[in-house]
Amino acid sequence: MSASGGGRVKVAVVGLGRFGRLHALTIAGLAEAELVGLVARRSESVAALQAELPGVPGWIDLESALEECEAEAWVVASTTVSHVPITRRLLEAGKRVLLEKPISEDLAEAMSLEGLVTEDSGNLMIGHILLFNSEFRQIRDEAAARGRIAHIDCVRHRPASIVVDFPGENPLHAAMVHDLYMVQVLVDRADPATVSCQFHRTAGGAIDLALAQLQWEDGPLVSLSASYLTPGGMPPRGIDRMEVFGDGWAARAVSNPRPVEVWGEVAEWPMALEIRTDAEGATGMLAEELRCFCRVARGEQAVPLGAAFRDAIQMQQWMDRLSAAACASS
Repeated sequence: MSASGGGRVKVAVVGLGRFGRLHALTIAGLAEAELVGLVARRSESVAALQAELPGVPGWIDLESALEECEAEAWVVASTTVSHVPITRRLLEAGKRVLLEKPISEDLAEAMSLEGLVTEDSGNLMIGHILLFNSEFRQIRDEAAARGRIAHIDCVRHRPASIVVDFPGENPLHAAMVHDLYMVQVLVDRADPATVSCQFHRTAGGAIDLALAQLQWEDGPLVSLSASYLTPGGMPPRGIDRMEVFGDGWAARAVSNPRPVEVWGEVAEWPMALEIRTDAEGATGMLAEELRCFCRVARGEQAVPLGAAFRDAIQMQQWMDRLSAAACASS
């Protein structure tokens, strides 16, 4: 199941939307990996990416791809509703899988994979690029070196247009979850003793703001806000900030937008995410996540904290608690 002799890991990507495309382009730029397959529901999606990545085989049927593709490791970046059936089939075939979060919108469906996942989650790694963001990794190291955390404050605001463009999308599930994964790492998987959550709604009843607090016994008090409130004049992917306070120390990361600004007729922030794919190779947090997945596929590294199957299940349990608290407070 692992690449022999530490060679390049043969990887295929299932799902070629915005993020699946980024996965494919990043894999193609890594010395550790060889992109050997593209799988999508529509032949047009495969052909469009093959124009950027000539010579990479493509399929519109997973069974045919499993039979004909030489990939040993697979990235699943398809729609959430298809995550579990695709991942189940790949695990049954003995493949190693990097599955973009969430596993499922339904906790019971996510848990249905448990019997196929090894105890160390070595055959199923959950994709969460912010765990590989350079600023967060530094905060994680600072916390490990400096000691007890008293308070974590996370802000993640996105454009107000999302309320109209993606009706029904809740910032708790679509935005705040990113910060919750980072908190999970900083508290070393400990479950919070208490949680609270509130929603703000637009005049039309749509949720455009989620506020949450989580507290650990003898541990930190964590506050999080996630919204669809930023106006058009702000960076197009909003703003992200994390602050961590300990005994005698504090740290702050402003990871979105990246500190590159361009001015012409209007201000622009060309790098929202720490992701670059070009002819010179791939750099940034997605590249580091996929390098890690290659090491996991080779059996050279354990799945890191925050990216294991149990971590994704725990996160869905936290989200269920927060959703229930928000409903109880309304």
